[in-house]
Amino acid sequence: MSIFSNLFKTKKSPAKPVKPSASTLKTAQKKATQKKPATKQRPAPKPAATQQAALQPSHQAGKSRAKQPPADLPLLGQDFIDLDLPEPLNLAIRKLNFSNCTPIQKEVLPHSLDGEDVIAQAQTGTGKTAAFLISIITYHLENPERQPRKAGTPFALIIAPTRELVMQIASDAELLTAFTDLHVMAVVGGIDYEKQKRELERPVEVIVATPGRLLDFCRSGVINLGQVETLVIDEADRMLNMGFIPDVKAIVQRTPKKDKRQTQLYSATFSEDIKRLAKTWTLDPVKIEIAPEQVAVSSVEQLIYFTSESEKFTVLCNLIAQQTESKVIVFVNRRDETRRLEEKLYRQGFKTGLLTGEVAQRKRIKTLDEFKDGDIQVMVATDVAGRGIHVDNISHVVNYNLPEDPEDYVHRIGRTGRAGAKGISISLVCESDAFMMPSIEALLGESLSFTYPPDDLLIQLGSPVRARRVNNDLIPKDKDTRKPPRRRG
Repeated sequence: MSIFSNLFKTKKSPAKPVKPSASTLKTAQKKATQKKPATKQRPAPKPAATQQAALQPSHQAGKSRAKQPPADLPLLGQDFIDLDLPEPLNLAIRKLNFSNCTPIQKEVLPHSLDGEDVIAQAQTGTGKTAAFLISIITYHLENPERQPRKAGTPFALIIAPTRELVMQIASDAELLTAFTDLHVMAVVGGIDYEKQKRELERPVEVIVATPGRLLDFCRSGVINLGQVETLVIDEADRMLNMGFIPDVKAIVQRTPKKDKRQTQLYSATFSEDIKRLAKTWTLDPVKIEIAPEQVAVSSVEQLIYFTSESEKFTVLCNLIAQQTESKVIVFVNRRDETRRLEEKLYRQGFKTGLLTGEVAQRKRIKTLDEFKDGDIQVMVATDVAGRGIHVDNISHVVNYNLPEDPEDYVHRIGRTGRAGAKGISISLVCESDAFMMPSIEALLGESLSFTYPPDDLLIQLGSPVRARRVNNDLIPKDKDTRKPPRRRG
């Protein structure tokens, strides 16, 4: 399910205009004199005839990919009426049954639609993806290309840290561009390089990418970022933690200078390192901070079971066996431990899936689809699934290990309790995990109560019902091409 199903609140009456004070007017006048060059200023609203023409096939795109709108679309929410968006985008918003903007969208869109740079602090699930996608699509529709773009030369670039998040953003972009001719492409590792290269041989307007594979295509000349007009850096704090910042810096250097492009940077937290990077990449940005009402999702019940290391697997199997109609995600810290745990659960007869960074991308997409469809009951994953994964009806999240980064705990448990549903988070804490609890509690702003597993979770397990299997879905490591040493004699 798309992230958009949970982004918008019920419709409210528009706020009354507030008369600006003298100090506000003075600040606005000062800002106007310091404003960046008007290369990205939003033009005046188009007349209805021009907006209707935007629904027609582009002369540059050849055959139109735009869909015909259904006849029974719901009415447009007042927030979107006030934004005066292009009609093709309004049609997509109506089809998705959006009502009103979320707080981050209300703060970001008035500025991003006018071409200003934006630095926004917002947690996952607040609607930030829709905020930057709407501004990208609007700019392109209201500023049509004067001449065809060359292949692999996008006007908008979105960088995200994980493959799953990239695929999710690209999927959401496809929904919002359904009634336009914009071509959106996801560029990620783990998918056949030549296949992606062939797709880049035709014009593409929006590229959503992970840093590594994008940089590979840039260095080989397949992608040219010299005409990027809008740059979005999503999950900047995650980029920093995963060591991607050097690649991101190399990518940003290949785009036009910051006074010739619009830059939007989003991050759940703003460390001093992120602030320095934001200052380097943006020009006179509007700074927006949307503090979450709660750090942890209120619809998630958090349970902490104190157990020994040897009892963890028994507790986990009994827990899963009780949830016959539910989906469960089990988080493990290390890839090798994730593989071993998934194999052990498979041998116990559970329908399992594996999601780690070393699983081939094609298999990861297939596994996620099977998990969404209910063909897989238990997903065993590293923190690659902590962000950017949106699956309905996940009843339980199990922390087989507590994460070393407290923020990963919040993102993990946020995989359940979505769209207003109730969810349960269970952490299996042994002696080696206990020292991580204080930092997690400090982030949550509350103490978590420990308890021992109930007796029905400690029932002795039977013998495995399946034989071991060979996992052929992992990305093969480079073979050792060295010749064996010669033998004497």
